[in-house]
Amino acid sequence: MPDSAPKSEQRSSPPGRQKIMDALKSLLKEKEFAAITWTDIAHEAKVNEGLIYKYFGDLRNVLFQVLKEFVEYYWQRINLDVRGIEGSLNKLRKIIWNLFYFYSSEPVFARILLLEVRNLPGYFDSETYKIHKSWSRLTRDIIEDGIAKGEIRDDISSRDLMNAIYGAIEHSCLPSLLFGHTTDPDALTASVCKIIFEAINKPLPRPLPETERGSSPLPSQGRGQGC
Repeated sequence: MPDSAPKSEQRSSPPGRQKIMDALKSLLKEKEFAAITWTDIAHEAKVNEGLIYKYFGDLRNVLFQVLKEFVEYYWQRINLDVRGIEGSLNKLRKIIWNLFYFYSSEPVFARILLLEVRNLPGYFDSETYKIHKSWSRLTRDIIEDGIAKGEIRDDISSRDLMNAIYGAIEHSCLPSLLFGHTTDPDALTASVCKIIFEAINKPLPRPLPETERGSSPLPSQGRGQGC
């Protein structure tokens, strides 16, 4: 994610407000959110603590706004990347790769999104969560379109499949977020897609047995009858 907000947003955001958000981004690279204080942000941003309260009210709202920039930036990327791609499975593969790439390239924000922020009061009412739901809605729409077109089995719930995809992505990312392991988005995408797609891909109809094609079986020859 860019180190600062997009230019259009910067023009509409007061300089002091943006300094506070940039300060939190910088501090999050050094310590967990729970350990960051008003004083830390004020010192890093070179503003007084009253300005933080004026623009955000509390530290959680600063975090929610920073995360909103993060998910909004990548939501726009994902939404654009799937356009023009044919086939529901190809679109799902693109979404899966994008999420692996985003989480591996932005481990600080990935850790906060996947491990910390969901326990904070107010998160599920935040703009960040609303944008995150848009990712899920796009994924579910692609799944339902694939079911309607016969590309995905129709005996699978689109919600359950969406949850399985996101669950696989998150659990695959946890070792890198918890222990600092390196991740390979290409390899992880290939592995997750192989497991999930083989389970959901609608198989081609099998050819009917010969006895069901309208032909009669050969009459059995009586005992003692030769060729």
